[in-house]
Amino acid sequence: MTGTTLRVGIGYDVHRLERGLPLTLGGVALAHDKGPRAHSDGDVLAHAIGDALLGAAGLGDLGAHFPDSDPKWRGASSLVLLETIAERMREQGYAIVNVDASLVAEAPRIAPHVAAMREALGQALGISETRVSVKATTNEGLGALGREEGIAAWAVALVEGRV
Repeated sequence: MTGTTLRVGIGYDVHRLERGLPLTLGGVALAHDKGPRAHSDGDVLAHAIGDALLGAAGLGDLGAHFPDSDPKWRGASSLVLLETIAERMREQGYAIVNVDASLVAEAPRIAPHVAAMREALGQALGISETRVSVKATTNEGLGALGREEGIAAWAVALVEGRV
């Protein structure tokens, strides 16, 4: 078999929220009284997208590439992680077709920041923001996410690669 093939990956990330920590989602700093406790900047949206891309390319997961045991990644911008993932994918012969992601958070309101998130994520991935979809929903007050104890994101990525 020759030519190209399409591959799909799914990613998920969740982080506990704590008062007084900064909140970055999709590479955009948001004003909020809580932020994620994490090794890097804790950007669940970027992390879910990164895992989806790595999964689609069969390249493992975020932890394998950016272990929390490596001080190099402490406090790192998740956009840098995505830039690194996109570069590794290109080296392996993969092109990102598109990504689709959903945030799950009771607060803050995400809609006013979606355009900036799409732009930042697209730039980090080396694709047009028109190929990046960002949506948000609440957990309707249910469970830990509904009590604002955490924030989560799901992502799906489509990549094209050589067979």
